[in-house]
Amino acid sequence: MSIVGDRPPVARTDGLPANPLNGSNSGTIAHYVEILCQEIRLTEATGKPLDTVFFGGGTPSLLSVEQLSRILSTLEQQFGIAPQAEISMEIDPGTFDLSQLQGYRAAGVNRVSIGVQAFQSELLQACGRSHTVADVYQAVKWVQEAGFENFSLDLISGLPHQTLDDWQESLAKAIALAPTHLSCYDLTIEPVTAFGRQYKPGMQPLPSDEVTAEMYRTAQRLLTAAGYAHYEISNYAKSGYQCRHNRVYWENRSFYGFGMGATSYLDGNRLSRPRKTREYYEWVEEERLKAKGLRLKNEVDPSDLSPLPSGSKLQPSDVLLDTLMLGLRLAEGLSLTALIEQFGRAALERVWACLQPFQQKGWVKISSNKKEVIDALLATLPETGRLQLTDPEGFLFSNVILVALFEEFE
Repeated sequence: MSIVGDRPPVARTDGLPANPLNGSNSGTIAHYVEILCQEIRLTEATGKPLDTVFFGGGTPSLLSVEQLSRILSTLEQQFGIAPQAEISMEIDPGTFDLSQLQGYRAAGVNRVSIGVQAFQSELLQACGRSHTVADVYQAVKWVQEAGFENFSLDLISGLPHQTLDDWQESLAKAIALAPTHLSCYDLTIEPVTAFGRQYKPGMQPLPSDEVTAEMYRTAQRLLTAAGYAHYEISNYAKSGYQCRHNRVYWENRSFYGFGMGATSYLDGNRLSRPRKTREYYEWVEEERLKAKGLRLKNEVDPSDLSPLPSGSKLQPSDVLLDTLMLGLRLAEGLSLTALIEQFGRAALERVWACLQPFQQKGWVKISSNKKEVIDALLATLPETGRLQLTDPEGFLFSNVILVALFEEFE
């Protein structure tokens, strides 16, 4: 799980241990919740209440209502939670029932994200999902009966054996369920995983790059036609239902992160927690002892926690690249005025020199403050307006653009 907060009124809880033997009442999860709450209590509050809370990573819907309530109560006691806070939870079909959802809602959860992935049974099996298509429809029915107006569906393109027709069918069935939000992610193959050892990018039975690119364009076309705004590279929302929590990341604001594998970003300091259960428990215990002026005999190696030493700040060039990498994911892009004020005119001219070839390709654009696109190929950046990627082509080739930016500032 993760909990995230902006300046930081956002919190994210991550790292629920995978595949607990006895479900949400297992001793494994109960112990994890205990350690997680210890970490929360050890974290200094900044004074502002949390504006968003997000339970993600692992399978948060394996938590009992009592366990979820305990975490939220600990957050409330340590930081405070704003009255209108967005409290989101990732839930997987087949891991909860109506009573559980009603309990989550009574505890304060007001937004859920359902991990659908696909509407074809054979594709769910191919990507190792334990739920069925029938479970998906039951999950949505229960979400609606529990009174969740704000719910999102997650879909994945580029799955093994997936065709363009399969993808169009999944999009159509998702639209028919009328969620307020949809996330469409392209499958990422991690070489060190069992999935990565079985499948190689660009090789059958995975769809070709050309097919996955057409899947992206198809999602953009069908979802915008259905009234969903394409407000971020992978996300679509009805008016008023953008994910407030995720915008904290994309706007490069500060947030708390709690739990195994979670990352926090506070005052320019980034800290990643251990990804393995034992190391995470040892790290929290070490922090607990430090708070009492004590230390463990064999403390966790700081290099296991983060590529940056605890307490060190990102360099200005790192902050600039993070700002560009995250902000350009949003359809609204980035304010040129704000970028120049924060990073200086010289740095932004370097950025623009790097981006000009992509403007010529139609992947990058500059819009005036009146939202009018400036078609002219600009030798220098204007003082005002917004820097944006085009939809869908700029979004589709965003990785190419970002690689060029990172190489420029290496």
